[in-house]
Amino acid sequence: QLYLVESGGGLVQAGGSLRLSCVASGRTVGIGSMGWFRQGPGKEREFVVSVTWNGGRTIYGDSAKGRFTISIDNSKNTVYLQMNDLGPEDTAIYYCAARNKLRSSFDDWGQGTQVTVSS
Repeated sequence: QLYLVESGGGLVQAGGSLRLSCVASGRTVGIGSMGWFRQGPGKEREFVVSVTWNGGRTIYGDSAKGRFTISIDNSKNTVYLQMNDLGPEDTAIYYCAARNKLRSSFDDWGQGTQVTVSS
């Protein structure tokens, strides 16, 4: 079993920054990639960014390019999402997810952390 716990969400004014964290525990040996997704009010879940477990490759969604940075600290089994220049459109629940090395989809999910950006 793999467990993912996000933290770092909160209320921030437009133009501000937040850093989200996701700690993985349990069966981490099989992780191939970690990703961040988000779901805004009335919207479908959206891919934000992902990184391979060894940190060698990142993929950014359009909403994250130029403003968000993903990083990983394998010694802490933690992935971070640094978000800068936030706008009200970034208001969403942000979910951390993991993809097993042998699979193509993100199958393990955290409970989510709320990010609210006020204008």
